[in-house]
Amino acid sequence: MKLDTPEGNFPPTRRTMAASLFFAGYATAALSSCASPVTTPSDELITEDVHINGAGGYSLPAYVARPAGRGRHSCVIVVSEIFGIHDYIKDVCRRFAREGYVAIAPDYFDRAGDPAPMTDFAQIREIVATANYDQVMGDTSGAIDWLRAQRFTNGDIGVTGFCWGGTVVWMAAAHLTHIKAGVAWYGRVVRPAPGSWGSEEQRPWPLDSAAAMSAPVLGLYAQNDNGIPLEGVERFRAALNANGNPSHSEIIVFPGVQHGFHADYRQSYNAEAAADGWARCLAWFRANGVA
Repeated sequence: MKLDTPEGNFPPTRRTMAASLFFAGYATAALSSCASPVTTPSDELITEDVHINGAGGYSLPAYVARPAGRGRHSCVIVVSEIFGIHDYIKDVCRRFAREGYVAIAPDYFDRAGDPAPMTDFAQIREIVATANYDQVMGDTSGAIDWLRAQRFTNGDIGVTGFCWGGTVVWMAAAHLTHIKAGVAWYGRVVRPAPGSWGSEEQRPWPLDSAAAMSAPVLGLYAQNDNGIPLEGVERFRAALNANGNPSHSEIIVFPGVQHGFHADYRQSYNAEAAADGWARCLAWFRANGVA
């Protein structure tokens, strides 16, 4: 299906852009006019666009940030929201790199187009829907393989993600080897209601995988999240505990904040909760062998 762009098709993917593989700027559909996004400097870091072997052998673009010095480092896979790889996700990668990590953000939506510059949520969701569960797990496995093959990594790998990416974190921790720990920021954990966006695909959700959770995950959720009701989060917490919670995963609900409280380019940003969540994220990785 064609989208309403001047070319009558998807906007050019990052692979066709001269300066970079990725969109330069913040996700247009969510950028707040009153936002003051955090900008992390790249001095003493190496930042680069690479390609990894994604699901089905697809050459998948990914953004990488890592320390410039010699040595082997632990790794974090950063999974984006529905807006793909834009300045916020790249900055998160640089934040991890400044903490001594190799951070990689795969572009899960590259096969279909780039949601970052779009303003129409229907078009954004159309692109995101093409990234089905099997593809996403395959692409994440490709990121793991790429990281393990690099001379500057030590083989210890964590995964973190936001919203859409938060769900990916739970599923990767349940079903992919070599993931040592995860941090899921407000990711959906139960199947959407019939007729809701995302309910069409026949796929497992974190609630379905509670008994299979093998790597410890820290879930960071918002009390006032209109898109992810706490009732579902509590059902998932109960399912983890009913299975003895062998992964020792934890869920924290931040009071009085909204979905996207870590996203400093959005109106929902809450600086206090974002800083607290980030500190917990780093501590979780270090406590679980991704240090």
